[in-house]
Amino acid sequence: MMTETPVPKLIMRLAVPTIISMLVTGLYNMADTYFVAQIPDKGTQATAAVGIVFPMMAVIQALGFMFGHGSGNFLSRMLGAGKKKEASEMASTGFALALLTGLLVLSLGTVFLRPLTEFLASSDVTEETLDLTMQYARIILIGAPFMMCQFVINNQLRFQGAAMYAMVGLLAGAVINVGLDPLLILGFDMGVRGAALATISGQAFSFIILLAGSRRGENIKLHFRNIHINGYYIGQVLNGGFPSLVRQGMAAIATVLLNRAAGEYGQEAAIAGMSIVTRVLMMLSSALIGFGQGYQPVCSFNYGAGKKDRVRQGFWFCLRWGTVFLVVVSAVCILFAPDIVRIFRDEPAVVEVGSAALRYQAATLPLLATTVMINMMLQSIGKGVKASVTASARNGLFFIPAILVLPIFLGLTGVEMAQAVADVCSICLAIPLAASELRKMREV
Repeated sequence: MMTETPVPKLIMRLAVPTIISMLVTGLYNMADTYFVAQIPDKGTQATAAVGIVFPMMAVIQALGFMFGHGSGNFLSRMLGAGKKKEASEMASTGFALALLTGLLVLSLGTVFLRPLTEFLASSDVTEETLDLTMQYARIILIGAPFMMCQFVINNQLRFQGAAMYAMVGLLAGAVINVGLDPLLILGFDMGVRGAALATISGQAFSFIILLAGSRRGENIKLHFRNIHINGYYIGQVLNGGFPSLVRQGMAAIATVLLNRAAGEYGQEAAIAGMSIVTRVLMMLSSALIGFGQGYQPVCSFNYGAGKKDRVRQGFWFCLRWGTVFLVVVSAVCILFAPDIVRIFRDEPAVVEVGSAALRYQAATLPLLATTVMINMMLQSIGKGVKASVTASARNGLFFIPAILVLPIFLGLTGVEMAQAVADVCSICLAIPLAASELRKMREV
């Protein structure tokens, strides 16, 4: 299937369930934001609290994606090369590394909860908002091992071609999360604690479903005897997964800086507005990322099998249609920005900040298709250094200077437009890095 099926048909077969999986992941992040905004008299503070904790969740997800993409990329290339023993060992080792790291994050995060939340929040945040932030973060940390391990199994299944079951696992958890949100937040009057409980309940359920799915059919089985935590496998995980850690980790750092700048120049209403925009664009871009992740197993498997022409064909197919999709999304966001923000919080100050930021970021959103597909292609063929550079560009190399410098001269407007500036710079860096690899594949 991976080496003979026409590339566009194969990518779409793998991408549709993967797109749904990524939308589900975005739904996790969106659901809490929507329902906590409905809390009487505390909606803005609760929305800000969830936004403040988001970078911590992004780091947990980043670590999960690192172990998932790192082990998944490697096992897919090994399967393409006919080396099932190495693929099986990597699957179990990647899972074990994620579980141990998740337990470590839970332990350290709980011990240092107060300084952690103070670091994530702006100094202008009120004590009430900080207290809500700690309530939410304390429970989210309990779900860290489940979150990391579910991302590992999900990606390993996806890289084996079992994208449909990977989608079912995440979708099941999302249903639990969204169903429990209104019940716990509003029905039982648990506020942000209810939102956090709903989130980790969904993650735990997804983990159970995905773990069961990893033992079905021809999927690689996880076995204790196949765990080999040594330099070779850790190195392979880092080579294939470090770009994901960089991409997600930089997003977390960027969000911390964004929250701090928004709090300094616009207080809690600005934090709430920027938090809403971050979640909306993450939800929308998750469809593109899911499309690209449908390409990744095709890319890595065929690269391992020596079929470089199929790698290039898939890249251009995804780039073309990804750009078309984002052009449409961009137009909708620019035209209906205030209405989109009001869905979450109908407060004038929040809508004003959120609408401006959404329009700035939507204007450069179509460029994201090029940077994302380049990053995924480089990561899937094992070009870890180049992939890490492109992964760090949008939310790190260019966004961090932009969010630190632009507000000094432009105030709150600089906060709102920083991401758009970073998007323009990122594509200028990514294109040359991809061109050399595409040229090499054409010469083979």
